[in-house]
Amino acid sequence: MASSRDFDHADCFDNSGPVHMMAKNGAGSPRTVLDWGKEEHRRCVAACLVKGVYIIENDSTRRRVHTNALAPPWWENFGFNLLDVIRDDSDHDDQFIIGAIYEHVPPLGEPAHPLSPHYVVAFRGTMISHPKALIDLYLDAKIMVNTLKESKRSRLANTAVKKLVATIDKGMGGACGHGTAGSCIVWLAGHSLGASLALDVGRAMMVEQGYNLPTFLFNPPQVSPTPAIDVLLPIEKAQKAKRDIYAVSYFVKAGLGKVLNPHKERMENLFKRLSPWAPELYVHERDVICKGYIDYFEQRQ
Repeated sequence: MASSRDFDHADCFDNSGPVHMMAKNGAGSPRTVLDWGKEEHRRCVAACLVKGVYIIENDSTRRRVHTNALAPPWWENFGFNLLDVIRDDSDHDDQFIIGAIYEHVPPLGEPAHPLSPHYVVAFRGTMISHPKALIDLYLDAKIMVNTLKESKRSRLANTAVKKLVATIDKGMGGACGHGTAGSCIVWLAGHSLGASLALDVGRAMMVEQGYNLPTFLFNPPQVSPTPAIDVLLPIEKAQKAKRDIYAVSYFVKAGLGKVLNPHKERMENLFKRLSPWAPELYVHERDVICKGYIDYFEQRQ
């Protein structure tokens, strides 16, 4: 079992942060070198802000407070302030943090970069070592049956983002994030279970209000039999089996589309509304939870 010292080491920004974005100044202390024009840097910032949500909850659970807290460097090194946290009180006896809202503050006297966000809403994923891990695992099960959007956590996430955007709109005269104009004002980001939440929120904001929010999804779960096929069958047989599965799926969907014309029309209209929104998807080929996305897009190609 991992010791508290192991957790502290992993949670420390200087140990686990993006080393390639760190440099040493004359005094020898590290500083973060950030170029908002680089896609890799924007991705790393989004990932670190998501990591910050995990560590906020770790700080709370392990009673690391004030100068002992390890979470702040994960956003302060990129010029962000912690504006608010999103709490889940499903346990009723206790509240735990599932997300955070960050505000970007450019260095004094410098204008904000056109590709930098004003705000980022980040969601953490499943925390297996957390005392309340069963609640996260219950929501993971909801992802498998496609009912996460009906959960209280999804409602909390959607409410928090809608409230933030409405507040920004009120202050800017309704200019926040419609279409492509102002699309960098609010970012969404999440990992694993949190990526599913960010996906749900981003989709709802685009469909319901026309807000095109840049969204960064790290290892979002994808329910698919293909990872099991890769494990159970040789490469050639696995490729054929996956092609057959997708072919049958497309055939069934096409047949249902012809029979259920009203449903088909609704889905086509939904796709048109969603088409301007293109979330950034980051998956790992060895991660069975999200590997289904790789096979899906390969088959689509």
